[in-house]
Amino acid sequence: MAAEGKGKRKSSPRGFYSRALDEAEKLELEEASHVEGIDEEIALRRVKIRELLEEQPERIDLHFEAANIIARLVRTRYQITKEQKKSLKEAIQKVLTEVAVPLGVGIGIKAASK
Repeated sequence: MAAEGKGKRKSSPRGFYSRALDEAEKLELEEASHVEGIDEEIALRRVKIRELLEEQPERIDLHFEAANIIARLVRTRYQITKEQKKSLKEAIQKVLTEVAVPLGVGIGIKAASK
C-alpha cells in the first residue's frame, strides 16, 4: 500500500532541494521544471559561446569545450532510436498509401517505401 501512495504523489521540484535554495531560486526552479526539451539550453549555450569568444578570444580550450557541449546537446536533441525510426518510416508509408496514392500523388512513393 505504501508503494501505491508513493506512485500517486506528484513530484515537486521544491521538495528535495528546498533547503538548499533561497526563495528566488525556488521560483526559478519551479519555472524551469515546466520547460520541455533542450532547445532553450542549446540557444543559451550559443549565446554564451559568443560572449566567451568576445571576452576571452585567447581561451581556445574553453571555446572547444563550449563547442563540444553544444554538439552533444544538438546530437541528443535529434537522436532517435531504431524503433522510433521504424515507426516514423511506417507512419510515412501509411500516409503515402492511404492518402497520397488515392489523391493521385505518386511522386516519391517508390523512394519512400525503401
